[in-house]
Amino acid sequence: MKNTAISTFELFNKFPDAESARVYIEKLRWNEKPSCPLCQEKERICVRNGGYYRCNACLNDFTVRTSTIFERSHIPLHKWLYAMYLLVTARKGISSMQLSKEIGVTQKTAWFMLGRIREACGHDFSMLAGTVEVDETYIGGKEKNKHQSKKTQGSMGRSTASKTAVVGLRERGGRTKALKVKNVDSITLFNLIDWNVKPGSVVNTDDSPNYGGIHTAFTHETVSHKDKEYVRGNVTTNSIESVWAVMKRGLNGVYHHASRKHLTRYINEFTFRLNDGNVNRTSMERLASLLTNSFGQRLTWNRLVEGEK
Repeated sequence: MKNTAISTFELFNKFPDAESARVYIEKLRWNEKPSCPLCQEKERICVRNGGYYRCNACLNDFTVRTSTIFERSHIPLHKWLYAMYLLVTARKGISSMQLSKEIGVTQKTAWFMLGRIREACGHDFSMLAGTVEVDETYIGGKEKNKHQSKKTQGSMGRSTASKTAVVGLRERGGRTKALKVKNVDSITLFNLIDWNVKPGSVVNTDDSPNYGGIHTAFTHETVSHKDKEYVRGNVTTNSIESVWAVMKRGLNGVYHHASRKHLTRYINEFTFRLNDGNVNRTSMERLASLLTNSFGQRLTWNRLVEGEK
């Protein structure tokens, strides 16, 4: 039986210091042949001390951190690797407070690190195929738990008036995608499915009238939840609904709160961990996937705190 897990002790032995982490990340990124992040030159690269390089084509100085989520970070690379390991192996995530204790940084620094790592979890432009389950959920605190000044009078539990709508798509036996949306009207749902699902696929949803136009572009099968129907032959939305269960347990139990402006990155974290958490993949393979995603991505403090509207 394949041993897919690597212990914290084994990880520390692999990367005991920043230098060993740098060598590993360089090999993963460049395969022992550094290229300039600015002009992509590979031949006219001058090696300097301490992991620095100079491109003699464009005179750009760079390191393996350049044009990655690690750029301009003073945190040693082996601490970054440990933080990424914790995020990909924790089923429901890890809080910034817990991470700060694990790697010896402030909570504010740990929060910034997690924001950068979540940035690397996004940018999935692949399309789903086969049988794809689609469902929506609403993320946000319960009205009864809110301060009086923040309550939305007359709002319902499944409403964008006080919560944020998220639509999820799960390929049967394959990948999952989830996206924050402003509303769940028929045009929004149709466009989202059209952009993320290959033509000829079978789409399973509940019987909400907002999915009414899907049959014009896909084979559309529904289950009637209001009639207590959850499975009919191969037609079901149980798989995508199980994603919401894990996500909400993480958001409520680990993070306690995810504001609307930061929600997309939290969603990306959960879907990345789900997609790359295949039991046949080792912890190091999942860590390598996250590292590869981090190349070419950068998130500044200002852009993080500004968030999405």
